[in-house]
Amino acid sequence: MKYYSPLRVYKVFKFLLTIFLVIKRKKRFLIFKPLNPVKLKETIIYLGASFIKLAQVLATRSDFFDKEYLKQLQQLHDQIPPMKEKDFEEVFQKAFKNKDIFQSFEKTAMASASIGQVHEAYLKNGKKVAVKLRRKGIKNRVLADIKIITMFNKLFKPLFSNYTKNSIEAVISEFSKMIVQEVSLNQELQNLKNFRKVYKKQKIKFPKAYKKYSCDDALIMSFEEGFRFDDKENILKNKIDFKKIISNLVDFYTTQMLINGYFHADPHPGNLLVNKKGELILLDFGMVKTVPNEKRVAIIELIKAANEQDYESYISASKKLGTVAYEAPTNELAQFVSKMFEIFSNESLDSQTMQNLAFEVLESTRGMPFKLPSDAIYILRVSAIVEGLGTTYIENFNGVKDILPILNKNVPKALGAKESIVETLIEEIKEIPFITKDFKTVVKKASEGTLEVEISNNQLDFIKRVTKEYLQSSFISFGFIFASIFYLLYGFEPKELAIVLFLFGFIRLFYK
Repeated sequence: MKYYSPLRVYKVFKFLLTIFLVIKRKKRFLIFKPLNPVKLKETIIYLGASFIKLAQVLATRSDFFDKEYLKQLQQLHDQIPPMKEKDFEEVFQKAFKNKDIFQSFEKTAMASASIGQVHEAYLKNGKKVAVKLRRKGIKNRVLADIKIITMFNKLFKPLFSNYTKNSIEAVISEFSKMIVQEVSLNQELQNLKNFRKVYKKQKIKFPKAYKKYSCDDALIMSFEEGFRFDDKENILKNKIDFKKIISNLVDFYTTQMLINGYFHADPHPGNLLVNKKGELILLDFGMVKTVPNEKRVAIIELIKAANEQDYESYISASKKLGTVAYEAPTNELAQFVSKMFEIFSNESLDSQTMQNLAFEVLESTRGMPFKLPSDAIYILRVSAIVEGLGTTYIENFNGVKDILPILNKNVPKALGAKESIVETLIEEIKEIPFITKDFKTVVKKASEGTLEVEISNNQLDFIKRVTKEYLQSSFISFGFIFASIFYLLYGFEPKELAIVLFLFGFIRLFYK
């Protein structure tokens, strides 16, 4: 019952009420006022892992929050206290009760996060390792928090517009799925192994996991030395090339998100190190996401349109991505996109001025039908974080411009093609049995009257247009074929003309 104590439930209420009032731009709800930015941050830290993670996701929504709130929410990575000594001892004993594997173990945590904390240690063979310990009772607390958040969301839901309601539900749904995975260190170990395998050719280093010593409460990895990505002083002192590490970071995240569709979703400065050789080291693999193919294509179109300042294509790609409702007014959206392009393409503005102007534009669009589909949540979050990391070293850093050359080299691969035509043909041939099976299933369901098709409004318009064009073309083709048949039936000469008419109609039917 401690997870549902009256004080905790009240603090959850105050947290969610503040989010509601800030989003709605209201000063109060009945007798309740929103927490100020600092109090909100303190409440989130008190509530722990679930709310820290939720706030970190919300911190990517500059259309929801003003600058003061965003500033406090974005500081949550660095202000999380470690476990109490008693809790640490209990977790340590549970993870290593019958294992005498350490030569030495530093009890003071070197880093502390919402899910766990990291300690420096040496194995019996003298190897230096990093040991990540899961916080005591974190899994049960997370499950209880999801229930509380869901309950309050149902309470507040009628007060939001449909678009905001859908966005908030998407955030909660995606957050719930992700945090349940993240509290499992066994899952993190598997994610780390997958990354080392999938991205072994990238210019990025990953820790090595020691599976035989790890469990769901403890993950043991090789100890990686380096400076935090935002430690500008030490990186400058060691004469590390800023532009090179930014280029490698952008290249890596473009490859992850738009080419392989498998990405590390939490690249904040504490999870990114730079060693003295100038190599990037990625840590913490609790948050790993996949990007569906259709979303990757939409993002590629979005980036291309942004670079070319093609408003219509940008809006179209946004609708495909799901961040804008299909029924959104195109003219108003075009004005919004035009203003944003104008701001971010002005190289004479510093980053702070750009941000201030962007906030003013966003403030005027609160009534517009923007949405936040679950697939886009972590994509937008990571994009914002990487953009922020870029501006740490390069004033007016423009991620879109840096991404385009990488995309141009890899567009065929990003869109699913193999490196050679032979590989592509082999893959297509392998798919034939599955396609045949799927076709039989569709035919069977159609004959039984159980086939269901779900389409959106824009897809329906597209189908209507294509069907109309196809039928018009088909009528003409069949006209030629029937003309040839009548020509032969009535014995007109020359008969060769009938053959020509038939062939013309037949070819036109299949090759429009």
